[in-house]
Amino acid sequence: MPTVRVSEQLTAAEVADVFALATAADEADGVTPLSEDGVLGLRGTTHRHLLSSSDDGELAGYAYLNGTAGELVVHPRHRLRGHGTALLAAAGPGDLQFWAHGDEPGARAFAEKAGFERARVLWQMRRSLADLPDVPLPEGVRIRAFVPGSDDKAWLDVNAGAFAHHPEQGRWTEDDLRLRLAEPWFDPAGFLLAVDPADDHLLGFHWTKVHPADGDEPAIGEIYVLGVDPGGHRRGLGAALSVAGLRHLAGRGLAAALLYVDESNTAAVALYRRLGFEIFSTDIQYARASHVGA
Repeated sequence: MPTVRVSEQLTAAEVADVFALATAADEADGVTPLSEDGVLGLRGTTHRHLLSSSDDGELAGYAYLNGTAGELVVHPRHRLRGHGTALLAAAGPGDLQFWAHGDEPGARAFAEKAGFERARVLWQMRRSLADLPDVPLPEGVRIRAFVPGSDDKAWLDVNAGAFAHHPEQGRWTEDDLRLRLAEPWFDPAGFLLAVDPADDHLLGFHWTKVHPADGDEPAIGEIYVLGVDPGGHRRGLGAALSVAGLRHLAGRGLAAALLYVDESNTAAVALYRRLGFEIFSTDIQYARASHVGA
């Protein structure tokens, strides 16, 4: 079995090698193997990195863990040579969850052979930004842009409440927020806050994102995070905020928008379907129970 090296922080050269591996996998599979969390984690110290090398020293496989969850990818030239199995072994026994981007038969077979089961289904949904519906804001609500530094705590509080049962989004900290505010794509004008005009109390938000054009793929907008304060819910605010953000993206000259939503989040799925979104692609999280491999 290949040898795997574990690191708490990667060098610049190692980060470059991981990006090169991910690009090769994307070109071969037609789907990027690393999520935003995986990419951001390459530059920080929150993730545990697992690197498997070929006999000639080339990076053949990479995985990371943020807590018990992460992602795993093997270079197309080095597949079926034990690198995936070695990375799983190095991750250790007990609870583990790995995302597989695209519901691919190969990933499914590898996961099942290793004792993992399908645990979550994440849909990417898309719609055109033409012919957006007219959904007015509830009475007593206005929209303004997020102000970095001033709105951080209020936003984190509402985000935690809105996503209290979400395994990733609801756990965001100040560091998680600041990391994204420092990203080149961040635009405060596209981070919409719904507030009560009387006291500026935060009621909900729609944080949009723009993905730049990539090769033949045109630029596309995203409903990055959308949430409503469960303690100050205004009927129809989620739909109104959704459309407000989509109109902002359309005003940027974009033709389409995407979003990610758990298949099990039936209320959110129903809202997005009403707004004209349709399933575009599927990601699967495979999980291993604590009694397996212990």
